[in-house]
Amino acid sequence: MSRRELHARDGEALYAAILTELAAEFPAFRIVTKERDALSRAIDVGLRLVTLGGQREYLTRYRTVLGDTLYVPAAWDGTDPTDRVICLRHERVHLRQRRRLTLVGMAALYLLVPLPLGLAYGRARLEWEAYEETLRATLELKGEAAMLDPELRREVIAQFTGPAYGWMWPFRAAVERWFDEAVARRLAEAAR
Repeated sequence: MSRRELHARDGEALYAAILTELAAEFPAFRIVTKERDALSRAIDVGLRLVTLGGQREYLTRYRTVLGDTLYVPAAWDGTDPTDRVICLRHERVHLRQRRRLTLVGMAALYLLVPLPLGLAYGRARLEWEAYEETLRATLELKGEAAMLDPELRREVIAQFTGPAYGWMWPFRAAVERWFDEAVARRLAEAAR
């Protein structure tokens, strides 16, 4: 068996394990393909409008938790299983946030505090917590080099400062500082 086949087999085992964990913690959890879902298609249209076309990949690239459902692009099943696990660990943070804050509280904080676009500090705080888990999972499952990859840093910072999340925290230097500190925390955590 090749190294790639071993990686895929290990990744599929990790994926099956996290699905089992999620089902135990959130019995109503399910995964739905966005393209087949009317609500997701409506959200896509709305996001295109409010971001003036800046968010054009909602259906094809982004994964979204609403309630107990994870909405995924059609390419989800073809995604590397380790990447699916990293994503599920990120989304599990949002599921726990929703449980802690309630659906209404989470929606209000995510969408309205203090503004829906540009200065969405509530959304940024929720996403910072989830992206901390993305970094932790990346380090654990792919190694230090993957977590330190400049492309990952660029990608995460762009989520906060660009149109994908409605410019939720457009202060690039602050987001860069947060990212670098989060990476340092993950490295310190791993060294213990």
